[in-house]
Amino acid sequence: MNFQQKTLSLLIAAIVTAGPAYADDERASLEALRQTTLSLIEALVDSGVLPREKANALIRKAEQDAAKKLAQKAPASTSVRVQYVPEIVKSEIREQIKQEVLAQAKSERWAEPNAIPGWLDNIKWEGDVRLRYQTDSFGKDNATPFDYAFAAGTSYASTRTVNSQTRAADLAKVNSMGEPTANTGTQRERFRVRARLGMLAKISDTWSGGIRLATGNTNDRVSTNQTLGQDWNKYTLLVDQAFIKYDPAEWFSITGGKIPNPWFSTDLVWDIDLNFEGVAATFKPSFANNTVKPFLTVGYFPIKEQNPPASKGRSMVGVQGGTQWDLSSNTRLKVGLAWYAFRNFEGKVESDDSLDYSGGNLVPYTANYGQYEYGSGLRQKGNSLFVTNATSDTAATTYWGLASRFRPLNLTASLDLANFDPVHIVLTGDWVRNTAFDRGEIYSRTQGRVDLSDGSNTGYQYKLTVGMPQIKDARDWQAFVSYRRLGSDAVLDAFTDSDFGGGGTNLKGYILGLQYGLDRNAALGLRWFSADSIDSFAVNSTHRFAQDVFMADVNVRF
Repeated sequence: MNFQQKTLSLLIAAIVTAGPAYADDERASLEALRQTTLSLIEALVDSGVLPREKANALIRKAEQDAAKKLAQKAPASTSVRVQYVPEIVKSEIREQIKQEVLAQAKSERWAEPNAIPGWLDNIKWEGDVRLRYQTDSFGKDNATPFDYAFAAGTSYASTRTVNSQTRAADLAKVNSMGEPTANTGTQRERFRVRARLGMLAKISDTWSGGIRLATGNTNDRVSTNQTLGQDWNKYTLLVDQAFIKYDPAEWFSITGGKIPNPWFSTDLVWDIDLNFEGVAATFKPSFANNTVKPFLTVGYFPIKEQNPPASKGRSMVGVQGGTQWDLSSNTRLKVGLAWYAFRNFEGKVESDDSLDYSGGNLVPYTANYGQYEYGSGLRQKGNSLFVTNATSDTAATTYWGLASRFRPLNLTASLDLANFDPVHIVLTGDWVRNTAFDRGEIYSRTQGRVDLSDGSNTGYQYKLTVGMPQIKDARDWQAFVSYRRLGSDAVLDAFTDSDFGGGGTNLKGYILGLQYGLDRNAALGLRWFSADSIDSFAVNSTHRFAQDVFMADVNVRF
């Protein structure tokens, strides 16, 4: 029964149970009740509880119903007799009408000021905008881009050979005239902006989903920055995350799609802006005292689609086990050991059977030629590369392939000391070793093209952080210092930190940082990166590389 029907029923019941009265008093009483009801409805409209349209509709329907009932009743006599409604009954009717209106309004949400549909309560929006000033300074003893191009065999002064090698193919790039295009000596200044907007939706108690948009470009998976100075053109907003999550129990969850980093890790192995594509499942058993919280994460991630006959697929599988110990009320230790295996990333020499004569030159003609390339759209710098072109290939294009296979073993630990809460002291250590790095296997697979006498398959990082765990309010602060040494072939350079030394591996040095809360959800950040090459980026040479990076950020979150 709706609100109007309930109201009329209350009025009829009151009239039937009341005692008799004379005609004049009856008319006066009915008119008083009518005015009371109209005044109540008008008050509900003025207070915003009842919309004007609904109020008018209620009055019209009540008048129509009353007219129908009077028409159906034949007058028994010339006198009119009605029932007297006591004041106490009228007060009760008013209160019941009010409660009925409020109940209906709450259930339908049409009476709440600024009300939104109920399903929106299950959606959470989050985002941030960051403005950055950045300078890149280079060491005065850096090798020139021509040095790298000459060593790699890509300059006009030299020809490519099957034994050409490099660790920085992009520093060895040349234009159509053979002139290098990279920069290793001139300071660069930039203003940059980052914008991100994400939505998390709770579908049910076990299902949820998320979408996040971010600035950036489709060729850089480890940065969401947009450099200012693009002729005032509009920026591209890309899908940064898009995933579905299933939580059937407190101890188990599985996430699929373009997902946030599922690993307990630092930027030694995975850049902070990197999101994964694939499926990851996490097991988190709990114990009665809840002071020990073990976890196990497994995942499969396609990196390049398998597309026969043009190319084989590339993928990564990973597994990480660890635990978190609450050693005391203010001391927490977390440790994780991970192993990752990359499939079909290692380079191989193309067969001469893939070549055919064109204009008197042997050039590639098969669909899958170049399938072993570690492309410029993927790599950063640092990994040992070699020429995968067939021995007799005389075409101008050089295909660089990875010398090593990659199966890194990664140990990460973090100790959080909250003795001076809200100020925390956090010690973080990260160590990684590429268990698939084998100089003999590299020499054999590359048919003797790569005989490494330098290079490293190990990396580590130490970090000390003091301050608030998160910068949320005005005057919150956090400072940190860290030291990093990441060998050339310890991890894939494509996915590691893109800021330290301009990004990649084969780098060592220090990082200093400070964050300070300017206001609620507004912060200033300062960072200084000082990096030097470990081994030469031009393999087996004395060329050196050093780069310092300074960043000043203003970041707001919502």
